[in-house]
Amino acid sequence: MTNIKQYTPIYFLASLGAGGLTVSFYMYLLFLIPHKGIPLATFDHIYQTFNNTSLFNKTGIVLALLGILYFAYKHIKLLIWNIKEWNKFKKTEDYKQTKGTLKEISFMAIPLTYAMTINVMFVLGAALVPGLWNIIEYMFPMALIAFLAVGTYTFKIFGEYFIPLVLNGNKEWEENNSLVQLLSVFAFAMIGVGFAAPGAMSSIKAINAIGIFFSFIFIGTSILLGILKFILSFHSIINNGLDEKTAPSLWIGIPIFTLVGIALVRDTFGLGHHFSDDADLKAMLFTLTGFIFAVEILIGVFGYLIMKKVNYFETYIHSDEKDPSTYALICPGVAFFVFGMFFIHWGLVFNGVFENYSIAHYVLIAILAIVQYKTVRTVLKLNKKFGL
Repeated sequence: MTNIKQYTPIYFLASLGAGGLTVSFYMYLLFLIPHKGIPLATFDHIYQTFNNTSLFNKTGIVLALLGILYFAYKHIKLLIWNIKEWNKFKKTEDYKQTKGTLKEISFMAIPLTYAMTINVMFVLGAALVPGLWNIIEYMFPMALIAFLAVGTYTFKIFGEYFIPLVLNGNKEWEENNSLVQLLSVFAFAMIGVGFAAPGAMSSIKAINAIGIFFSFIFIGTSILLGILKFILSFHSIINNGLDEKTAPSLWIGIPIFTLVGIALVRDTFGLGHHFSDDADLKAMLFTLTGFIFAVEILIGVFGYLIMKKVNYFETYIHSDEKDPSTYALICPGVAFFVFGMFFIHWGLVFNGVFENYSIAHYVLIAILAIVQYKTVRTVLKLNKKFGL
């Protein structure tokens, strides 16, 4: 970690990005390995498929597992480093000067990353632990407690920042010419999608209901804050012009929409599991996944055009210039890939638009894989630049 001159909680985004890439590699296993009757592709399904498939598919499985293991390792390593540095940072003058300013929003990267850690542990368990599904109902209550703890911590950090802002105001806001303030929206959405997992997959009605209810709380918070902060932040951007250093914040809507979309997909399955026997899942899933993926494409194109206009990639990615906020580029790439997989499989394959394992199926996945490849290449370049 020799290339870090001054610590900021924004470095938690390095760990967050690695965690997101862990999940992205699991998407191949989740959607391409048969696991009929169970919502997850577990070690048992992976092992069985590996022993009864072609060399080409075996290679794909191995590469997916290697991606999961490598980026899970980087996630945990960077998480531990960030926690140590964060504890040191809280004793510095920089920390005191950050409190009470708009920069305090950077603290929200901490619970956001903690929530990702729970997801990473879940992916590792699903992919590597034999017989996991036999004990899964014991794990769901633990997951609910873990997300509740992180959610409580998130509200604490956000309250310490937002309540004084509402009570006293802050003239800095007029100069807030980026969408960085949506980091809090991102954090609440991450916790909401976490609660939605037990809500979708548990066969115990109480766990199902608790997961869905708390998912509604955090996703609702995310949506309300998102509308408010987007309007206020874009008003400042229009007044003052975009802050070039924070240009990646234009893409923050992509991971937010991805998390909200996955949470709604999970909640829908959860409601169909216990509360509705005749919901028209197919039409709803095509509409939901298609709409959100279309919005993400629009956000992606708009943000890319703006960043190209200000030469962001040449200045902060392809040069020696160091700015930790460049790690904000990783999550949009991960999120676009992940929700693209949801759209392909729940929006298109599930509705019979084309067949599973068809040429069209693999072509669409290959297009998404290009986005994933560019994201991996970017995170490796940034890690090298910062010595992480």
